[in-house]
Amino acid sequence: MLTKDGLTFSKIVLAVGRSDLRKGIDGLSTLVSLRYGIDTLEKDTLFLFCGTRLDRIKGLLWTGDRYVLLYIRLSDGRFQWPRNAAEARCLTGEEFARLMDGFSIDPSVGPKRIAPETDPKKKRKR
Repeated sequence: MLTKDGLTFSKIVLAVGRSDLRKGIDGLSTLVSLRYGIDTLEKDTLFLFCGTRLDRIKGLLWTGDRYVLLYIRLSDGRFQWPRNAAEARCLTGEEFARLMDGFSIDPSVGPKRIAPETDPKKKRKR
């Protein structure tokens, strides 16, 4: 659903492992149907896919009358993506927000994204 605050969704499904991000809406929809047996026409369900490179993901969302294809690429950092079924988990809204910001899903574990380095000429003297 598209609201004044942006896209909203009621459920998040992570495609565990590596997916071919060259695929478009039809290819990703077929992937979900064949691999997981889930209908992508389930309203307000966001399906997320990650390729080999962990700095970009694609999302597929059915809003009830149209598909929305999302492509997110971090300029710095990596997504903490589950690579096998043992690492898969349901995400809360907070965990999803952390994932989208490039942080570890669990706030108490894992490194934070590193801020870009400043110009070495402008080092602060101690």
